[in-house]
Amino acid sequence: MVTNHDGAIVDVAKALAAAGLDPQIAGSMQVVIEGGADCLATIRSAAEAYAGDPLPIGEVRLLAPLPRPVQMRDCMCFEEHLTGSMQGAMRLTGQTEPPERSRRMHEVFKVRPIYYKANRMAVTGPDTDVHWPAYSKVMDYELEMGCVIGTTGRDISREDARAHIFGFTIFNDFSARDTQGMEMESGLGPSKSKDFDRANALGPWIVTIDEFYPDNAAMTVRVNGEVRSVGNSSTMTVHFEDLIAFISRSETLHAGEILGSGTVGGGCGLEAGKLLADGDVIELEVEGIGVLRNRVFAAKQEEQV
Repeated sequence: MVTNHDGAIVDVAKALAAAGLDPQIAGSMQVVIEGGADCLATIRSAAEAYAGDPLPIGEVRLLAPLPRPVQMRDCMCFEEHLTGSMQGAMRLTGQTEPPERSRRMHEVFKVRPIYYKANRMAVTGPDTDVHWPAYSKVMDYELEMGCVIGTTGRDISREDARAHIFGFTIFNDFSARDTQGMEMESGLGPSKSKDFDRANALGPWIVTIDEFYPDNAAMTVRVNGEVRSVGNSSTMTVHFEDLIAFISRSETLHAGEILGSGTVGGGCGLEAGKLLADGDVIELEVEGIGVLRNRVFAAKQEEQV
C-alpha cells in the first residue's frame, strides 16, 4: 500500500500479520477487490497501526496493479479523440476525405457507447520496456484512464453505477497504427494492432474511488521529458456511469474488470502528428493518480515483415 503523506510503501502482509490477521486477506489485488469495503478498511487500519518502517518508493519495483484482469474492455469516451484521430489518420495516409467507416463510427458514437474487448493477457506495469511487434513500424501511445470494477452486478442503473467502482488507474493502450488501419477496414475492430506482448500498460497503482474520481483531472503526455499534450478528464463525452449501465445490460459485470476510458483528446501521437521512435520514454500522467512510465523499442529491421 502506498501512503499518501510521504509516497512510501507499507508491506501489507507484514502489517496484517503484526495485527494478528491473516496476510492472505490481501493475497492479491483481485482478492482485495472481491473483499469489498470491509476488506479494504481492515487493510488500511492494519497499515496505519503498523510500527515497521515503510519502504521508500524508489527502493521497490512496482508491478501492474492488476496483472491479469478478469476482463478488459476499451471504450471510447472522448469525442475529441474520435475527431482528432480521424484527422490524424487522414494526414498519415494522405486522404482528403474521411473514410465511410469513420463517418459511421461518429453516428454510432452519438447513440451508444463503443467498446472492444482488449487483451487481458498482454498487461504490463510501470517502468517496463515494450518491444514493438515485428509486423509494425508505426508505434503509438494512448493516454487513458482505467476504471476498476469493485462490485459484481447485472442490469446496473446509471444512478447506482458509481457504487460498483473500486478505483482508477492509468492505461497506455499501445497501438500499431499501420496494422490498425488495415484491420479496421474489416469492420470487426482491432486485433493484432492491439494484441502483442505488453501492449496494455497499467499503473502505477490503483487509487480507490474514495480518494479520486475523474471529474476534473489534468491528463498529460510527455515523451523524453517533452510535453506532447495536455487534456482533461472533464471533457469525457461518455462517463463511466454510462459505460457501467450500458455494459451490464443483460450481462454480469464482474469485480476486477477494467473499463478503459478511451484516449483523451490529443492524447496520442496520431493526433499530435508525432509518433514514437526507437528508445522513446513515454510518461502518462493523470492528476490525482500519478505517472505511468514505459520505454518503447522498435522491432529490429531484419525481423520486420
